[in-house]
Amino acid sequence: MLWFAVWTTLVVGTLVGAFFLGRDLWRKVTALLSELGRAADALARLDDATTQAAGPDGDASTRAQLFDDRAALRARMDELRSDRRERALRRAERHEVTFARWRAVSR
Repeated sequence: MLWFAVWTTLVVGTLVGAFFLGRDLWRKVTALLSELGRAADALARLDDATTQAAGPDGDASTRAQLFDDRAALRARMDELRSDRRERALRRAERHEVTFARWRAVSR
């Protein structure tokens, strides 16, 4: 009779624990699905905003360029690199002027 009570208690306890675990899992899954729905809505709004920002013809900087002409892509890359070098030179000149002012003040 004692073993029957022990096993009954263990089975009932396991079923109660499984119920609470399943309920918690169900709540987490429904919360995850609702958040995924919200994320999908936000992603759709972001896609609409980027489409509107790109304009009707589509901006070249926001579209995939994987299959474009390699020579054109290389020319664009060279142009971007030269722009970056020019900005770096202008920044270096501004820094030199600033450093000269600092040196003049610190003497």
